[in-house]
Amino acid sequence: QVQLVESGGGLVQAGGSLRLSCAADGSIFSINVMNWYRQAPGNQRELVASITKFAITNYADSVKGRFTISRDNARNTVYLQMNSLKPEDTAVYYCNARYGLGLSTSSWGQGTQVTVSS
Repeated sequence: QVQLVESGGGLVQAGGSLRLSCAADGSIFSINVMNWYRQAPGNQRELVASITKFAITNYADSVKGRFTISRDNARNTVYLQMNSLKPEDTAVYYCNARYGLGLSTSSWGQGTQVTVSS
């Protein structure tokens, strides 16, 4: 399985920006879908953004227009640019890869904390 490592989290004031990175230990060129999820205390993990290997993107309604997902296949890295951050964006953010026959294989990173102060 591909190993994923997130970075870039931290503490930021409301209205600020952060860029999360998800580095894979191998090629992501053939990985069907790369996702960013988040989980706030007491909440279920929710899908924030997705990008396919054809660079088709999808976003949760709560982040549309503020977050941008991208992938750099040459660097085996996926990014999540987060602008106009709100306190409700506070969560642990996880990178996820879905691949294999029928997207049956799923790999997760360890997560990175994002805290937005009001």
